[in-house]
Amino acid sequence: MLMPKRVKYRRVHRGRMTGKALRGNTITYGEYGLMACEPGWITANQIEAARIAMTRYCKRFGKVWIKIFPDKPVTARPAETRMGKGKGNVEYWVAVVKPQRIMFELAGVDEEIAREALRLASHKLPVKCKFVKKEEGEQ
Repeated sequence: MLMPKRVKYRRVHRGRMTGKALRGNTITYGEYGLMACEPGWITANQIEAARIAMTRYCKRFGKVWIKIFPDKPVTARPAETRMGKGKGNVEYWVAVVKPQRIMFELAGVDEEIAREALRLASHKLPVKCKFVKKEEGEQ
């Protein structure tokens, strides 16, 4: 599972997810990409499930880039615990995704295979996604 090796502060605030992605909104490595259409938290397990779905469908051909990383800790208190006594322990890690963020990129396969692989990956994610191609002008 993806998670940071070490972090300075283990417990962070929830934060806001307003606005569009300013960075990571263009295809940089591959030819095809999966773009988020709405904001959300994507857990490390969901990223791994999407990666496995893509690589299985492509039959290990092509190359996959994961452009999001779960660096935000999410804490939880044990069930049936009284209020107070501080913030809970870290349960899992999430990547904060805003609209227009490219989450996965794919190269080395033809378009219909890439389209289907990214469609299968999008079913593993909690946000609406869109298949995008690299424009001719982009380098």
